[in-house]
Amino acid sequence: MLEGTTKFRAAPLICLLLGFVTLAVYWPVLHCDFTNYDDDLYVTKNRQVQSGLTWAGLRWAFTTRKCTNWHPLTWISHMADCELYGLDPAGHHATNLLFHIANAVLLFLVLQRMTGAQWRSAFVAALFAWHPLHVESVAWVSERKDVLSTFFWALTLWAYVRYAQNQSGSESRESTAGRAAPAPDSRLWSPDYARVVLFFILGLMTKPMVVTLPFLLLLLDFWPLRRMPVTVRIFGREFHTAEAVEETASRTTLSRLIVEKLPLLALSLASSVVTLWAQQNAIGTLKCPFLFRLANAGLSYIRYIKKMVWPDKLVALYPFPHELAIWHVARSPHWRWAA
Repeated sequence: MLEGTTKFRAAPLICLLLGFVTLAVYWPVLHCDFTNYDDDLYVTKNRQVQSGLTWAGLRWAFTTRKCTNWHPLTWISHMADCELYGLDPAGHHATNLLFHIANAVLLFLVLQRMTGAQWRSAFVAALFAWHPLHVESVAWVSERKDVLSTFFWALTLWAYVRYAQNQSGSESRESTAGRAAPAPDSRLWSPDYARVVLFFILGLMTKPMVVTLPFLLLLLDFWPLRRMPVTVRIFGREFHTAEAVEETASRTTLSRLIVEKLPLLALSLASSVVTLWAQQNAIGTLKCPFLFRLANAGLSYIRYIKKMVWPDKLVALYPFPHELAIWHVARSPHWRWAA
């Protein structure tokens, strides 16, 4: 009881520490200027954005496919910055930084609620906040879509964890310290689920990359939420996703978990269709073979994982290769393509 209460009281201090150190680490970005790469398209040479929050600008934000994306909330956030700061780059950078701080704190709170592991959650949130790979998202005004979509991504996770725990009548040790656990709520359509859908829609309206989130939620059902009744046998010993066999039997069925994701998957599909429409002109300019692009995507994943461990040779733009050593993926000759 005392230990759980102590952990709960430590959470605000961890949030303050995360926010303060992140602010100190990224403080130099407030002295940065706009860049000549995409910042002109998003802000400095965009008349609709520079006009601030107007009805005409809002209509434009929801109908344009400028910059080959449909992300109206991203445009509106840039408009709000111009309304507040004009073309003073410090204000635009400050907004990015504030969102990044909020994202780090939200990630810590979500991980803590899911796992009950406070200090490990704090470590992951700090790694997220201070990793060199995130400098681009904070220091580059045009990457507002990255920090903004992460904000709604984290809010969607928070709402889903709350929904899932209310379904089973369980919460983290910290959140239930000193009081009884809530009664289970077996309703599929509930205010908690409505919040999941709302935050997910807002995330899709900032960056289409959020379409993958429903699949992440299924992974979270397996662990750490342990809603998926799965038993794994290793060397003759059974391992369950729940803490005990009898608890596993009462967990949500796999079909129910998939049904929960169907509205989110439908929204992902709709967002994908809109993204294909928005990127139609860009897709038409791709002349390299599909298999070449597929192989390059696989290698890019490997390179980014490497940079997560050892972040060296970071640049704003990694040029698309005209020659690819496919033996990095499979033992085959080099592939080449002509532009």
